Amino acid sequence: MTYCVGLRLHRGLVFLADSRTNAGVDHISTFRKLTVFERPGERVMVLMSAGNLALSQAVANVLSEDFAKRAETSIWQAPNMFEAARRVGEAVRLVHHRDAEPLAEHGVDFNVSLIFGGQIGNERCRLFQIYSAGNFIEALDEQTYFQIGESKYGKPILDRVVSPDTELDEAAKCALISMDSTLRSNISVGLPLDLLVYESGSLRVTRFASIDEHNLYFRMIRNTWGERLRQVFAEIADPEWVSSASPDSLVPQGLLHEPVRARALTGDEVESVAKQTLAEGHGSGTPQ
Repeated sequence: MTYCVGLRLHRGLVFLADSRTNAGVDHISTFRKLTVFERPGERVMVLMSAGNLALSQAVANVLSEDFAKRAETSIWQAPNMFEAARRVGEAVRLVHHRDAEPLAEHGVDFNVSLIFGGQIGNERCRLFQIYSAGNFIEALDEQTYFQIGESKYGKPILDRVVSPDTELDEAAKCALISMDSTLRSNISVGLPLDLLVYESGSLRVTRFASIDEHNLYFRMIRNTWGERLRQVFAEIADPEWVSSASPDSLVPQGLLHEPVRARALTGDEVESVAKQTLAEGHGSGTPQ
């Protein structure tokens, strides 16, 4: 499995991907899942992948082919990011056409999902999530980030912190905390990480880090976030069950809170059930 997150902000883009892949506990490997397509001064495009590794590598290989051979479908020739995303979808469908049926014969689903974003020329930065069918959606101000892979563990911090106005470095910090939460909760996600921060209008990669277990900043993030969570947790008041002095008690004074209770059998009902069970046992020839 994997975890990748991409954020589209007013000031640029943030991409973060882990590098673990596994086919069972005996087959855990490291494969980098973030690929950059860069022509400095003209375009920067970033692709992150989750799902079947062979399929995602096949899609990346199709996209990396010499544009002179596939000019009509090459992302290197796309006039804008929407068209580039459409061509990524076409690459997914090309791989599906070639590989989906043989995979199905072996009981393997066609499973690949992608985050694709960047900037071409003077167009604004754009970010897309591309599905196994080759269709895609675009990040907007109402939904400024995408996740693929093991997304549930790292989602809460993104929902609470990130907005379109978030500064790039602050968003990168938030993405790293989101990744740390995922690393702690899911063994199928692992170091090293690829972090790329793209500033709108730069049209070149200027901020990139490959983060392993020895990276001092990431170790600080992990330790500080854990300590502050425990601190905040300890500072929150314990629940008060009934309190006339506190309007915030769980059960305010004068109110009755009752659970739904199953009806208990009466003594006569218990005796009747026992007799019926005994009778059925004799009738079926069950040894007594």
